[in-house]
Amino acid sequence: MIEPIKILIGAFLVLFSFFFLGRSEADAQQIGKTLFNDKWEFQLGDFEFEKAKSLQEGWTSVALPHDWSIQSPFSSEWASGTGFLPGGIGWYRKDFDIAEFDKQLKYAVYFDGIYKNSEIWINGHYLGKRPNGFIPIQHDLTPFLKADNNRLIVKVDHQNFADARYYTGSGIYRNVYFIQSNPVHFAQWGVFFHTPEINANKAVAQVDIEIDQNLQGKTDLTVKAVFKNREGEKITGDSKSIQGAEGSNNKNQLNFEVENPHLWSTDDPYLYTLEVELWAGNKLMDQWTDRVGIRDFHFDPNKGFFLNGTSTLIKGVCIHHDAGALGAAVPKEVWRNRLQTLKDLGSNAIRMSHYPHQDYIYDLCDEMGFLVQDEAFDEWEIAKNKWIEGWNAGTPGNDLNHDGFEDWAEKDVADMVRRNRNRPSIIMWSIGNEVDYPNDPYSHPVLDEGRNPQIYGKGFQKDNPPASRMGEISKTLVDAVKRVDTTRPVTAALAGVAMSNYTDYPDHLDIVGYNYQEYRYKEDHEQYPDRVIYGSENGDALEAWLAVTENEFISSQFLWTAFDFIGEARPWPQRSSGAGIIDLAGIPKPDFYFRQSLWSEKPMVYLGVAENERQVLRRSNISNSWKGEQGDTKWVTCYTNADEVELFINGRSLGKNQGKYELDQMIAWELGYEEGELKAVAYNDGIQVAEYALNTPGPVSKIEGKVTQKQFTKENEVMELEITLTDASGNLVEDSDQELTLDFQGPIELLGLESGDLASHESYQASFRKTYKGRLKAYLKTNGNSASIQIRVSSPNLPEAIFNIELNEVKYQVSFL
Repeated sequence: MIEPIKILIGAFLVLFSFFFLGRSEADAQQIGKTLFNDKWEFQLGDFEFEKAKSLQEGWTSVALPHDWSIQSPFSSEWASGTGFLPGGIGWYRKDFDIAEFDKQLKYAVYFDGIYKNSEIWINGHYLGKRPNGFIPIQHDLTPFLKADNNRLIVKVDHQNFADARYYTGSGIYRNVYFIQSNPVHFAQWGVFFHTPEINANKAVAQVDIEIDQNLQGKTDLTVKAVFKNREGEKITGDSKSIQGAEGSNNKNQLNFEVENPHLWSTDDPYLYTLEVELWAGNKLMDQWTDRVGIRDFHFDPNKGFFLNGTSTLIKGVCIHHDAGALGAAVPKEVWRNRLQTLKDLGSNAIRMSHYPHQDYIYDLCDEMGFLVQDEAFDEWEIAKNKWIEGWNAGTPGNDLNHDGFEDWAEKDVADMVRRNRNRPSIIMWSIGNEVDYPNDPYSHPVLDEGRNPQIYGKGFQKDNPPASRMGEISKTLVDAVKRVDTTRPVTAALAGVAMSNYTDYPDHLDIVGYNYQEYRYKEDHEQYPDRVIYGSENGDALEAWLAVTENEFISSQFLWTAFDFIGEARPWPQRSSGAGIIDLAGIPKPDFYFRQSLWSEKPMVYLGVAENERQVLRRSNISNSWKGEQGDTKWVTCYTNADEVELFINGRSLGKNQGKYELDQMIAWELGYEEGELKAVAYNDGIQVAEYALNTPGPVSKIEGKVTQKQFTKENEVMELEITLTDASGNLVEDSDQELTLDFQGPIELLGLESGDLASHESYQASFRKTYKGRLKAYLKTNGNSASIQIRVSSPNLPEAIFNIELNEVKYQVSFL
């Protein structure tokens, strides 16, 4: 009789839990994920947890995301690779209560990223450690939580400050979420939408579901999926009765068809809404909602990339996660503006180099129409060389990006995939960047021959680990990806293809990325005809783009880089990389417009000024200012995608040139300088389609600016104020930089000031900063609901500028001294 009694008791407990613990539709909003960023405290210090939990002094209030490195002084004592900024050990704590605390519910905390070596405690109980600083972390709080007086403590260990070839940031630099759920709920990342079949008339959709059940016995459940169009109207769905069992291995599947699907593309990024609900009787146990897209794509080894059946060139850029003054803690609104600049460029793809990025960037890519390569690692089991004194200067260090690769790598890469596999923007998973860089660390005898460039360590290094090891590791990582997603190809970015071709590494990949290896495209295509080859990281030379357009089997270019970034700096006083076509402040450089002329379909024309023909051909030291001495020889270069372009000086035509570039010839005119207006007019089929003018600037006399966000409607809204120095006519003055001071009235907070100067060591948090080439950007955040904000921008030598920002409205005025 014992076994039947156990069964009856178990059944009673399940029914009791559903009746009392489940949530009706009316109170289902208590279940779910909410931001947990406010009211944290922080301090730096190398001490143990026992001291941290009782320490009362030294804490500073912070709001997350928070990057302590960017708030520190630049110094040559640190490493060029990470921007000459320090690391250290930091502690965070948060005290919180739970309204309507229910012991029968499940509670968890989710960190989108902590750099790095994070350890977490709740109410004195140790939850665990995660070495990787770019991977989300979730911990169950339930066994140790109380209704009130809870304390969450996080230790962050970034003592090895020279641990990367780029700026990582330090701390809880991404969003944190608090999760409440019923005892039966969807597993973490437990809803996976994909479309195994797509044609012109319908899409067959599949929703894979994993359920965690924390109740004893069997459970009768119903899973419902509702599929809605952009207007919120239900168009299809599915429902299924299932039986759950205690544990986390409850896997199920829903299926439905979408008639005449509106396909997601880079030009038309149409998103549906998928709602998935978990019911027990009439009780709603969990609900999952996200925007999803329907698209079909594939790579062909001979024909390139196809999106929804259309051959498509991937016009990609590589990005890092920082944004100058904001460090690694970049608000969503700032990245939205940055991505819009890339849209204006004509780009349709982004490589998340060289690690998973902030959660909301992927949402923006879905929404704005970017193809995405998500990337897991910049190094594997052994550290790469990291420059300390300056890029390619001195002796590099060898600190690991993160410890525990052998123990964590498969989980790290699987978590990257599970987190983002519902994103229609993502078209490939990368397991590594340049891990095959010759002798850094892997080596092979072929390095004693051939044409592969080897920057650090020439030739075969017999004491280095063998290149064959890359084949072993890559297979493990590829298998880990494919256990959780087979709908996208797995790739990696190869820098030493000559060496990797002697290993199994490329064979384990579905598609193979070549970094700066354009010279190998044709011969490798002939030698490996079934290999899909694409450009995964490329320079900005015209020749590199022609390698795409002149080879049908090459589908892409990923330009290094879109934006200047902190780190990978030349020797001090440089502390940031100038590799971008957009500066640290998000302002396009002249080379941005060259790339726009290659990629954008919208007619455009741009003028730049050089001192000689060599600068024109190399596209270096191009100025955006028409200024000089009467009669001086100037070279004027033009970037356009039009058929032809005509140059005018003070209304006089200097003739037309074809809108065409050659490897040894750009569009340019040599002329004598004269003050006034320099204008280019672009034509297609003889009809004017675009124009661009430069006017000789007078002395700097005004501070002007604009707020990128035209209105604000709520607290914690981020906006950007772009400030320029101009002459009396409003022309930008690049060569009379001034120190500007900003004063604020009303509910506004300064997040940072950025000029774009790669060698500035001014504090990013100060309310004053010197302009660079006549520009300065202020990042601002509202911190109240008052309807009036005033920003005053002043300089000892110029009239004060006043910006009045009203609720739902922006006004600008200048008060003269």
